[in-house]
Amino acid sequence: MGLKVNHETLGAPTINSKFMFLKVLTKNYLFIFLCLLIVFCSFLSDKFLTFDNFSNILLQNSVISILALGQLMVVITGGIDLSVGSIAALASVLSASLLGTGFDPILTIILVMVLMAMAGLGNGLAVTYGKITPFVVTLATLTIYRGLAYIFQVGSLVTIENQTFLAILAGKTIVGGIYTPIIILFLSLGIFIFILRMTTFGRRLYAIGGNAEAARLAGAPINRDIVIAYAISGALAGLGGLMTTARLSTGSALYGQGYELDAIAAVVVGGAALMGGKGFALNAVLGAFLIGIIRNILNLTGVASYPQMVIQGLIILVAVLLTTMAARKKA
Repeated sequence: MGLKVNHETLGAPTINSKFMFLKVLTKNYLFIFLCLLIVFCSFLSDKFLTFDNFSNILLQNSVISILALGQLMVVITGGIDLSVGSIAALASVLSASLLGTGFDPILTIILVMVLMAMAGLGNGLAVTYGKITPFVVTLATLTIYRGLAYIFQVGSLVTIENQTFLAILAGKTIVGGIYTPIIILFLSLGIFIFILRMTTFGRRLYAIGGNAEAARLAGAPINRDIVIAYAISGALAGLGGLMTTARLSTGSALYGQGYELDAIAAVVVGGAALMGGKGFALNAVLGAFLIGIIRNILNLTGVASYPQMVIQGLIILVAVLLTTMAARKKA
């Protein structure tokens, strides 16, 4: 008696395995591309795969990554925050001024972050209750907060001499000798992954960005959640400003210029949809480091700053194009 072979059954595992492989590839495309980029860059410069260079990449991009996490929360709701760079500068000047008067460094960090959260809160209130588009609101506050930073600076750069402040935000830990900005980044990433994936607040942000009217009819406190998202963005921008201040040991109203564009670029390259409802915390950080690594290898290979701006702009355009095409395919 012959054995009957079901060719469809035999073919199923192969098809399923191919499907699973493509699914894994699609889901982790950013991490895979980042790994390939690192390998490619290692051939372009023998200085790339050095401990000092990687430490430099981690330190330089930790601030932008933290700003990107705050920007992501706003973008998920369908908004945008152009004021984060100016808020970082304002945080820098305020912290330097407070420390210069002998204010406690830990209280300085807390107070400045609270004040910057209130600056973000103002953005959120103008968007929700003032019914002004996020782009216009944060474009205006970009100028306002930068102007306030210059007013508070009153003169030249303020040097930071408080060693506790420097150790908390830019020093090395006793265990392992890891720089604290890197630790702050990974702690922030873990917290935001938890918030966006495991909390009702995080799920409501996605619902608001996906369909605000449906979220409202479902009973979601839309205005409150949007205001909180902007407040968090402001607080993280303040933290980024504090970290920059500690790393450079000075407070200046000049800090943070272009941070808003870097944060938005990181979020977009990370696959977040600017129309809202889509985005992941880990991808935003990977997007920041992807851009940072490209900028780093361009510096190592001697490419001038202006061509670097062109390349970064092209990367953003391509990322937006790919995200839009993926959204259309799903639709």
